[in-house]
Amino acid sequence: MNDLAKRTISGALFVAIMAFCITFDRITYFCLFWCIMLYGMREFFNISIGESMKLQRAMAILCGLCGFLAVYFLECYAKASVTLVSVLVSCCFLLLLAIPISCIFRQNHEDHGNLSYIYAALLYIALPIALSPKLVMDCEVFDGWMLLSLFIIIWMSDVGAYAIGTALGQKPDSRKLAPSISPKKSWWGFWGAVVIGTATAVGLHYLTWLPFSLAHCIAVGVIISVGAVCGDLVESMWKRYFHVKDSGNAIPGHGGVLDRFDSSLIAIPLSCIYLSIFGLI
Repeated sequence: MNDLAKRTISGALFVAIMAFCITFDRITYFCLFWCIMLYGMREFFNISIGESMKLQRAMAILCGLCGFLAVYFLECYAKASVTLVSVLVSCCFLLLLAIPISCIFRQNHEDHGNLSYIYAALLYIALPIALSPKLVMDCEVFDGWMLLSLFIIIWMSDVGAYAIGTALGQKPDSRKLAPSISPKKSWWGFWGAVVIGTATAVGLHYLTWLPFSLAHCIAVGVIISVGAVCGDLVESMWKRYFHVKDSGNAIPGHGGVLDRFDSSLIAIPLSCIYLSIFGLI
């Protein structure tokens, strides 16, 4: 099987699994996003600190899970025990404190700078995913269509960036977006992402998948498109710094989990902040 066929098949399966898990019920949604968090953090640790600090890596992943669970129960189960949520939040803070304390007892004290990557993974990967339960509930009813719609905007903005960037942004006189990080990305691609992403948001508004006014849908489309481009560049920055081509090989033909969700790690939190400010979620 050639690379194009492999990429096409795995891409179609990826979209199908995402759509099913996000829209079916809150359990499939949780399992999907927990796997994304787990594999995303593992990939980040593999490219940044390798096999070192295994205990601290495990504690960070557990901390991310506790944070995700706390927001998940708070948002998805109206009758969730306040005590349960408080325990999960307390576990998060205890683990955040325990990670550096545990380093005191390590025999190797020459790589403690790697602690910065432990906390970077929590901020860069775990926190955005932990915010996602706010986007899948309509009062007390699970509704994953809004979150799926946001991912569709991200995917279409990526298509717009690639199509317009390839067609117009590869000319010798085209201005590059961030040449020191990703030499092929141009401002043409950026505007292609914004235009296609915003047009997609407008289309989803008329399909009633995005239950907001047209003005808010346009704003969300712009915010997500800009965030998606920034998320892509942030991961490119990490990969260039660590001298790796892909974050992993979890998805055949597409690289790792981070390679597929890099855009959403910036776009989803930005959209969540915007929607929260205007009381839309």
